[in-house]
Amino acid sequence: MDTSSIKIVGAGLAGCEAAWQLANKGFHVQLYEMRPIKKTAVHQTENFCELVCSNSFRSNDDKKNAVGQLKWELRSAHSLIMKTADKHSVPAGGALAIDRVKFSSEITKKIWAHPLIEIKHEEVTQLSTENELTIIATGPLTSNALAEKLKIITKSENLAFFDAIAPIIYKEDVDMNKAWFQSRYDKGENSLEKKAYLNCPMNNEEYDSFVKNLITAPKIEFKEWEKETPYFQACLPIEIMAERGHDTLRFGPMKPVGLRNPHDNNRRPYAVVQLRPDNTTQTLYNMVGFQTKMTHSSQVTIFQNIPGLENVKFARLGGIHRNTFINSPEVLRSDLSLKNSPHIHFAGQITGVEGYVESTAIGLLAALFIFEKITEKKCSPPPLTTALGSLHNYLLLQDNKSLFQPMNINFGLFQEPPPTDGKKLKKDDRKIAFTSRAKKDWNEWFSSKHNLI
Repeated sequence: MDTSSIKIVGAGLAGCEAAWQLANKGFHVQLYEMRPIKKTAVHQTENFCELVCSNSFRSNDDKKNAVGQLKWELRSAHSLIMKTADKHSVPAGGALAIDRVKFSSEITKKIWAHPLIEIKHEEVTQLSTENELTIIATGPLTSNALAEKLKIITKSENLAFFDAIAPIIYKEDVDMNKAWFQSRYDKGENSLEKKAYLNCPMNNEEYDSFVKNLITAPKIEFKEWEKETPYFQACLPIEIMAERGHDTLRFGPMKPVGLRNPHDNNRRPYAVVQLRPDNTTQTLYNMVGFQTKMTHSSQVTIFQNIPGLENVKFARLGGIHRNTFINSPEVLRSDLSLKNSPHIHFAGQITGVEGYVESTAIGLLAALFIFEKITEKKCSPPPLTTALGSLHNYLLLQDNKSLFQPMNINFGLFQEPPPTDGKKLKKDDRKIAFTSRAKKDWNEWFSSKHNLI
């Protein structure tokens, strides 16, 4: 197998993480990115690791939250993505949200500056049948030409689903006589965190009208070949949620719990639209959970009817794009390489993980597996009790072959902790048991691999 250079296709979160880890171990990496030579339907810049959906890396709680634990593991492994995300964080209560422009700009500069990473701006349409070590990390927007090659080389059909992105507004035009700043339950460690979210309240009548408008608004028409493509359930368009029941949004992204309206005697509103900062200067705010496939004109009309947003201007309107992923349990080995072409590895969302942190994690793991392969060591994934180990196990679980769907990290993927004194643990105690054990097992595993990452 040719180990003189490692080819990585895709300069997103997984591709850049893998490139960084391998280059830091002394290997020459060729990182292929088709932008700006060939653009995608949703990217707006030429930067690596541009975030086209939310700017949130989700919860930072590493004691009672699975994605928080996954972040903890990545930080201990010196993840480039996590280090840069932490550096460019913006207030978001208990979550990690980032200034997406500063984040992607710094990643791009670091990757370009690394002496062992060679950037190639070209579309990859052919996959080597020789022994050239390759990582495919093209993410949800894999080009059609490469997707067709993947169908052939995996000897199976690629699965696909739709992701939707939320609008971003300029804060300067928000009516603060109606809106207010508050994180749910005042969550956060300081005053900025406790006021990280911008809240726009609705009463009963306003909410009823809003739901009706969402359901009846003109939507983007799908092409014939797209009509049978399902949505990823954790990223449903807001109008699809509205169609599932009148109160679905009030128990979802518009839930009012933990919030009190200072303009209405500190009463809890009937429903709330929340927005969080999208940049460090907090001039841009992202509409949380408002991913949509409504037409642009419909979005402007309906969203400007939200109390407090009557006069806002939009930095970006919502949209929708098709996602592509392989049937990992069917086609991949434990080291994330193809069963019929072991020199080709996969990383990131194309493997069937969902989320920024998860994509980064699988990129780091793919780099570890490549290093083990080059140094002729046995492939040794993290323990199943860890967040990264449980996520890796999900991708390879043979029981998933026929019903495989993208997955975020969650405690349901972890091995169950043993009962204490024969008694089932309470909810919070169970979560703490998961993360405490994960940290211990990760540290033991990582200490034995410290020279690999």
